[in-house]
Amino acid sequence: MLSIEDIHSLIEKLDQSSIDEFSYEANGAKIELRKNKANVQEVVPAANQAPVQVVEKQAAESTAQPSKDSNEKADTMEADKEEKADYDHEIVSPMVGTFYSSPSPDKPVYVQVGDKVQEDSTVCIVEAMKLFNEIEAETNGTITEILVENGELVEYGQPLFRIKTA
Repeated sequence: MLSIEDIHSLIEKLDQSSIDEFSYEANGAKIELRKNKANVQEVVPAANQAPVQVVEKQAAESTAQPSKDSNEKADTMEADKEEKADYDHEIVSPMVGTFYSSPSPDKPVYVQVGDKVQEDSTVCIVEAMKLFNEIEAETNGTITEILVENGELVEYGQPLFRIKTA
């Protein structure tokens, strides 16, 4: 059975990830977590244990009414995104893993903003389960944005780089 500390850890990790739902079942116990909902999920215990309830964290935005100022800020942010959209292509992570911008800590980074790349240029490494996978640019162009930091965990399909194609 999961301890309260394990459950709290799961809730924190769920909050920090892009996953919206999580389900776990072992030894007759089941836990289901969902983001941004004030639902209470009951853990179904083994026959000799008392039920445990887990109250999920609720995001402040889900209960707050959007104010006029927040709507204006959102509109401004959208306009900024459109103005900054100086790219034609995004390089996305092909797997869940850890992003590395250089082949080793003492080596220079593969690419920086403004660098020109070819289709077969290595732009980073994504490490998954001790396998280091070189990620290529997939297109010719210029790096306009690097969206993740060295050592950051990345998800499948998460944008890593933005490129203005040549």
